[in-house]
Amino acid sequence: MAKPLVIVESPAKARTVGGFLGRKYTVESSIGHIRDLPRNATEIPKQVKGEPWARLAVNVDKDFEPVYIIPTEKRAQVKKLKSLLKGASELYLATDEDREGEAIAWHLLQALSPRIPVRRMVFHEITKAAILEAIDNWRELNRGLVDAQEARRILDRLYGWEVSEVLWKKVKPKLSAGRVQSVATRLVVERERHRIAFRGAEYWDIEGRFAAGRKAEFKAALAALDGKRVASGKDFDAATGRLKPDSEAVALGGARARKLADGLEGAAFSVASVEARTFKQQPHPPFITSTLQQEAGRKLRFTASRAMRTAQRLYERGFITYMRTDSVSLSEQALSAARSLISSMYGPDYLPERPRLYQKKVKNAQEAHEAIRPAGEQFRTPEEVKGEIDEDESRLYELIWKRTMACQMADSRGRQVSARLSARARSGEEVQFACSGRTIEFPGFLRAYVEGADDPDAELEDRETFLPPLEQGQRVECKGLEPSSHATQPPARFTEASLVKELEARGIGRPSTYASVIQTIQDRGYVWKKGSALVPSWTAFAVVQLMVKHFSDLIDFEFTARMEEDLDAIARGERESVPYLRAFYFGNGSAGLHELVRERLPEIEAKPVNTIPLGQDGEGRDVAVRVGRYGPYVQRGDQTAAVPEDLPPDELTVERAVELLVKQNAPDRVLGEDPETKLPVYAKDGRYGPYVQLGEPEPVEGKKNKIRKPRTASLFPGMSTESISFEEAVRLLSLPRLVGESRSGEEGAVEEIWAYNGRFGPYLKRGKDSRSLASHDQIFSVTVEEAEQLFAQPKRRRGARSPTVLKELGPHPESGEALNVLDGRFGPYVTDGKLNASLPNGKNPQELTLAEAVDLLRAREERGPVKKAARGKRRRSA
Repeated sequence: MAKPLVIVESPAKARTVGGFLGRKYTVESSIGHIRDLPRNATEIPKQVKGEPWARLAVNVDKDFEPVYIIPTEKRAQVKKLKSLLKGASELYLATDEDREGEAIAWHLLQALSPRIPVRRMVFHEITKAAILEAIDNWRELNRGLVDAQEARRILDRLYGWEVSEVLWKKVKPKLSAGRVQSVATRLVVERERHRIAFRGAEYWDIEGRFAAGRKAEFKAALAALDGKRVASGKDFDAATGRLKPDSEAVALGGARARKLADGLEGAAFSVASVEARTFKQQPHPPFITSTLQQEAGRKLRFTASRAMRTAQRLYERGFITYMRTDSVSLSEQALSAARSLISSMYGPDYLPERPRLYQKKVKNAQEAHEAIRPAGEQFRTPEEVKGEIDEDESRLYELIWKRTMACQMADSRGRQVSARLSARARSGEEVQFACSGRTIEFPGFLRAYVEGADDPDAELEDRETFLPPLEQGQRVECKGLEPSSHATQPPARFTEASLVKELEARGIGRPSTYASVIQTIQDRGYVWKKGSALVPSWTAFAVVQLMVKHFSDLIDFEFTARMEEDLDAIARGERESVPYLRAFYFGNGSAGLHELVRERLPEIEAKPVNTIPLGQDGEGRDVAVRVGRYGPYVQRGDQTAAVPEDLPPDELTVERAVELLVKQNAPDRVLGEDPETKLPVYAKDGRYGPYVQLGEPEPVEGKKNKIRKPRTASLFPGMSTESISFEEAVRLLSLPRLVGESRSGEEGAVEEIWAYNGRFGPYLKRGKDSRSLASHDQIFSVTVEEAEQLFAQPKRRRGARSPTVLKELGPHPESGEALNVLDGRFGPYVTDGKLNASLPNGKNPQELTLAEAVDLLRAREERGPVKKAARGKRRRSA
């Protein structure tokens, strides 16, 4: 008997939905998108390869018609869906309810060509009630949402492929540009430029300890001197390090602060003023996509990608509502569930008279109609679901649960008291010290949830501070005064959370794409992480420099935000996608993308684009950073020096650049003369590290333009060009070392065993067989017997070595396999013995948690197996 076929995106979602619908329905997943634009030249269909627009896979001459293909890895699934469709009575497209979900449903229709009734089924939570309601209240496909998503996809393709080609030719290969990623990179680069331009300043104040009668001590800080406010960090100009011209504050130096403190010794302090006020604090709205990413970053230390992957799993398993939403509203069902739980768990005092209703305050809107909250008619507590989900899911669910509960709870109420203490120093100067106290009289929603902050000092404001009862004119005893210095701080680098907040505030991109955008700019090498801070690379500086100078509109913040508004208008049916794409690409009164790229490309000079000036040295010579094919380097005249990969741009001062130039351009150290060849032995620093060299390059006799390279040997770890001795250098140059002869097998031939220092470490070689050595010292000490024992052991992967365990994390929460962080050939990685996942650049292995390791392995598994490029046959030289 024919059954309805329900298609969702993921296998996990299919299992959950199938469990609710039972055997009367067939539920299968598309495993994401089943059609896409070609990813490279090999995927472009033969019939369009000769077209001038073929590389774009978008026919710009025919209403921007895209060329969609079914990727190789999706063909088996499409075949399966077509087979299931043959025996189905009707088709329900149950993809997500946002634009991307609508587009996936449309692509399914295009690829499957069903001849049975088709119904669009949408739901914002995966509960039995929601699924059954969606089955009964299906709708038609929304072409406005499809058109908006298709326009976005084509726009991003045109932008990315056209501008990326400019970057390949003018900066370096394998770079990419993107409508949102390029703007996000610009934000990170501009913040770093502000840090580079920052000039620090020192300022002083005086901190005092006071007591009122027999009551406990309290603290106060110097606030005014002779009626003028004492300067704090905000009074100094970040570009000069001096007081702002319009500031009337008094800046204290160390000597004056100490003299003033001495002059106040024994002074009579009294309360000059006391001000008290009550305050109320309202809870924050429930989570939307962007605020969930921000809070997960602040409170749980999740990356945006990790937060969204975890939320995706919670949604697909029916624990939370749809996680890609910009709506802050809650359904009547949710309001009822929250209020019922608040009343039972916290009491009637914590329940407002009526439900709280929130309105969205950020630009643009996504299609999902409800905020992120626990799913269902009754909210399960974090304790109730803990045994059903993993650690990451549990922590994120608890965060969502608390935020949802708090948003419907009563205001917190408190009292704040501010006081001024006055005295006169022996020098006659009148001083005022300021202090304040804060008490929470009714915690309200704070019983459930306190929002995090990017600034740690801001979190302190939520804490209560003690201040004894004070009255005007009251004498207070000074217990001690301590002058203290402070330094102004450069603007903080973006974290993932603060970058998400900035992008959303500017209306750039969609919150649902922020995680992938931030991941992309890291994968492309534009940004790397130092702790949680996002640090731009010098390549990012060059790219932004090129874009700002030659494609200013494409990287303009307002222009990019307006693109989102235009796409929203297409979704609402107020604009048509084809005229919009035509105006963007071919222009409408001004140059379009196509003309812009063709005109500007010949004008762009690579050298200025890839040069970032640092300043001048003590002799007035220009020092600059250059972005080269093999990485960034500093240049002064004809001198160059490589820039260390882990050096942030704001730390590469002129002085540091000169240090690198001096060290890397120092004359080669001559260690002595080789007794056999009578050639000099040098210690050198090269692109790939320190090494020793025997003699100089020499022309080959009888062969024009042929140079004989001298013998070289890399230094062992721990050696340096400054400390290596002549004897050690000669020993290194003697490698490889003949260990001895050995018979391979009982009746095998006798073969020589050699010890080498290779690119990936020390190893032994016998014929075509090789084995790694545990340490470099073994190269000179290993015996034939020890070598034969190593060859008797199973061979590991080529280039592998015995990895060092950097940290043991414990068993995997699902499989039970032991998780360890190992020191691998290409850096630290986490492994469960079967699957390996590299640690993010800059991540300290000792700081990696079990939850983070599990998330890295999941992300690696989702990417699938690595496709290795086919190797050509090597020609052997005689």
